[in-house]
Amino acid sequence: MVNRLATATSPYLQQHADNPVDWYPWSEAAFAEARQRDVPVLLSVGYAACHWCHVMAHESFEDERIAAFMNAHFVNVKVDREERPDVDAIYMEATQAMTGQGGWPMTCFLTPSGEPFYCGTYFPPAPHHGLPAFGQVLEAVARTWRERRDDVLQAAGDIVAQLDRPVISGGEAPAPALLDRAVDVLGRDFDADNGGFGGAPKFPPSMVLEFLLRYVVRTRSAAALRLVEQTCERMARGGVYDQLGGGFARYSVDRAWVVPHFEKMLYDNALLLRVYLHWWRLTGAPLAARVVRETAEFLLRDLRTPEGGFASALDADSEGVEGKFYVWTPQQLREVLGEDDGNLAAEIFGVTERGTFEHGTSTLQLPADPADPERFADLRARLFAARAQRVPPGRDDKVVAAWNGLAIAGLAEAGALLEEPAYVDAAREAAELLVSVHTDAHSRLVRTSRSGAAGGSPGVLEDYADVAEGYLALLSVTGDPVWLDRAGGLLDVVLQRFGDGQGGFFDTADDSERLVRRPQDPTDNATPSGQNAAAGALLTYAALTGSERHRTAAERALGVAGRLAERAPRAAGWGLAVAEAVLAGPVEVAIVGEPGDPGRAALHQTALRSPAPGAVVVAGSPEDGRPVDGRPVDVPLLAHRGLVEGRAAAYVCRHFVCDRPVTDPLELAEKIVGSNVG
Repeated sequence: MVNRLATATSPYLQQHADNPVDWYPWSEAAFAEARQRDVPVLLSVGYAACHWCHVMAHESFEDERIAAFMNAHFVNVKVDREERPDVDAIYMEATQAMTGQGGWPMTCFLTPSGEPFYCGTYFPPAPHHGLPAFGQVLEAVARTWRERRDDVLQAAGDIVAQLDRPVISGGEAPAPALLDRAVDVLGRDFDADNGGFGGAPKFPPSMVLEFLLRYVVRTRSAAALRLVEQTCERMARGGVYDQLGGGFARYSVDRAWVVPHFEKMLYDNALLLRVYLHWWRLTGAPLAARVVRETAEFLLRDLRTPEGGFASALDADSEGVEGKFYVWTPQQLREVLGEDDGNLAAEIFGVTERGTFEHGTSTLQLPADPADPERFADLRARLFAARAQRVPPGRDDKVVAAWNGLAIAGLAEAGALLEEPAYVDAAREAAELLVSVHTDAHSRLVRTSRSGAAGGSPGVLEDYADVAEGYLALLSVTGDPVWLDRAGGLLDVVLQRFGDGQGGFFDTADDSERLVRRPQDPTDNATPSGQNAAAGALLTYAALTGSERHRTAAERALGVAGRLAERAPRAAGWGLAVAEAVLAGPVEVAIVGEPGDPGRAALHQTALRSPAPGAVVVAGSPEDGRPVDGRPVDVPLLAHRGLVEGRAAAYVCRHFVCDRPVTDPLELAEKIVGSNVG
């Protein structure tokens, strides 16, 4: 048996390299082998931090008998969903269509041409809770393939035809009335007791919260602000937030945010860092600022790679036990802190003898800020140091372009607003890694890298859009025009290679590998959809450059968000947030002043602290806006902006039409806020 996974860049694939299953990576060679042997393809999709993926691997893929049957009757293909989101999207859609639900591990049986005919998720080693044993599934599929081939091929064709229905993708940006209705729907879905939306399992609704924050700025809606504040506070005080080390887990298994699924994903924390930063920017909430700092420190401490990028995730398990690294008993607290401090910590963090998790252990919660902050800080530091001696969860250290783009944007903004240069430096280093390792001379992206070596999967739409978003945030914070140029190159590829001809975008480029269909999902999931993310980056780029082409593309891409606003706004949070930026202009703030001028720095900081939805801010010297030898300026928004009586000045504009320049930060703040009241 050939070990084809040993050299994979994906840690998830490498986790399966020593299985007795004869795995192939996703490749033409696998399908050629299936055609030559006349057997189905068994496609198994998961990711490195997935708890149930580990469970199924131990129960089934490490079982010699099951592996032998798989090898005899199938060509077995293992895919990391984070490395190949295009493959995952297509077959997850098929799984949901067949079963009414989805998740990972995902198990699909395909014809040798890649058409799915039977799909599921986790299968146990023995029948359990209505699920057939994995061995039974294998035997039934193999028998059906041999004895009822025509039925299988007919079913596969029907499924592909169902998946191939076109997406209604274009339109125009949602009007204010639609955004009002979206907030009404969210209000009805709101969990008034616990915050968040819907029931268990409950996921952090980062993109919806971003929309609501922008909506509050425009409408001054106290009701919408309450949805944000209650949700953010309950999450930050619950077990879904790491009360010792910062950072959020993937989701809560209960409605009250008590028990998380313990894996910690880069994308969740990048998005939530930005949400809490914007909550703090709007209200000044101390809890919000604390969460931003702690989450940023978590990213830099636990997810940063030696090359300067950010790793994908931390596992849910350590020593084969879910959550073992994070949970405590009262006795463990006393062993670390002593009797009195241990009992106090148990009271503060809600650690009980019965436990809130499994086997008498508890997650740490913080229902209220302790009365003695200094003593609490000491207890917390000692517990953190003691926890560091435990076996940590595994880390998926591959760098995903899109998620690093989200982290770059969040860290750059947080560093500027909280005056933490280390965050900005980390954002810049991650961006430089994406430039040097993930990007070729034609602005084409590779989705993943590991240890500084690029993987083989091409970038998908979310990679181009989120990396452009990160670069534009760096421009806003640092003023370095190279980031505008780099973002523009990526967005040119988006417009040239991803458009669907109806105002929307496919998730893969027109020259990407041909699959059974070209994936196109304009709805948000754990991250902004590629289409919504592209709309946001295109709009920002247009505001910096005056490009009507980019602005029109952004507005047309928001048509799906408008159609979802009344029916399913939770699936369009980022699109609705971008729509708020469209309504706001977005406001464009051009600041000119000499480098190192305190007046320029004060105006820049004031502009960055404005909560105006999607506001575009750039600062430069007077020369940055002055053409030389006919060459266009690096940042068109700065063109022809000069000092005022020798002093640094700020120009507040919409569509490049500007008010009179101001030199006073207070006047600038008033001018920006006044332009955003709806």
